[in-house]
Amino acid sequence: MNYIIPRLPIDIIETPKILKKAISANKVIAELKGLAQTIPNQGILINTLTLQESKDSSEIENIVTTHDELFKYDKADDAFSPATKEVYRYNDALFLGFNGVKERGLSNNLLIEISQTITHRQSGFRNVPGTVLKDSTGNIVYTPPQNGADIINYMQNLETFINERELSNFDPLVKMAMIHHQFESIHPFFDGNGRTGRILNVLYLISEGILDTPILYLSRYITKNKGEYYQLLQKVRDENAWEEWILFMLTALESTARQTISTIDSIKSLMSEYKKILKEKEHKIYSHELMNTIFSHPYTKTEYVTTNLGVSRLTASKYLKKLVTAGLLELIRHKQTNYYINNKLVALFTSL
Repeated sequence: MNYIIPRLPIDIIETPKILKKAISANKVIAELKGLAQTIPNQGILINTLTLQESKDSSEIENIVTTHDELFKYDKADDAFSPATKEVYRYNDALFLGFNGVKERGLSNNLLIEISQTITHRQSGFRNVPGTVLKDSTGNIVYTPPQNGADIINYMQNLETFINERELSNFDPLVKMAMIHHQFESIHPFFDGNGRTGRILNVLYLISEGILDTPILYLSRYITKNKGEYYQLLQKVRDENAWEEWILFMLTALESTARQTISTIDSIKSLMSEYKKILKEKEHKIYSHELMNTIFSHPYTKTEYVTTNLGVSRLTASKYLKKLVTAGLLELIRHKQTNYYINNKLVALFTSL
């Protein structure tokens, strides 16, 4: 059966189950938003959580790398794997999207820029037929719109639905689930649709003021529930099963928000532990800037300290060696570079 993509808004009933789950998810996300504001330097959360999201989202597309390689990554070094470079392009796209939403709102032009950053190709919406979606056995499960003009029309309608709040009175989290399904069904790009669509989720929450910063990502939940995710995407197309899809996405939002709250609490506790140790053992070098540096960059390098603290390279090196002596960092040498690893922080992400 061919799925005729509807124009938004569509007549979906927010059932008692949906409303109950939306209330629950909104409450946890509001708690997450408040907790994030208690971290003095938002860069700590943005840098660490977006890199974790970049890894998780890329894994859904079978682009797999390690935390070790990610944290060592240097754009100037061509020796890093193609997968690691792709993950960092996704990371760049996340930051581009976050800054773009703050500066000029959530638009199709911004989504095109995000897709171009992810794929490293200067292409816009699909304008050549032939794109189909297949399952793991190679069978076609869904054929998205083939005509370039249709894709543009659908995406213009989606952009309007995203930005003109008076068109519907859906709860924003319910609306996000609808937007995600619509985007994935339009499948507007030749490549990178899944990753762009997952970035769209968090950008929409930011555009609605539900979050201040990009710290809530569904990729890990989707990875763990990949079969159900794709099954429900298709079930909406085949059976109009919107309630099941929306409940799945609301559950994903609530579960992920709870996990992120736990992660942020762990980061805060670890920062307090490090602050106490550093003040006891090396109080002369303690500063907020130094703490922020070793928590924003799990693999710290001398130049990070030099830049963030405004000190000489020699002084930065001395500070880092003192942190190693205090047992807060571990020094490893990779090729010509010294990395000072915050092992306890890295463990928070590798254990998720």
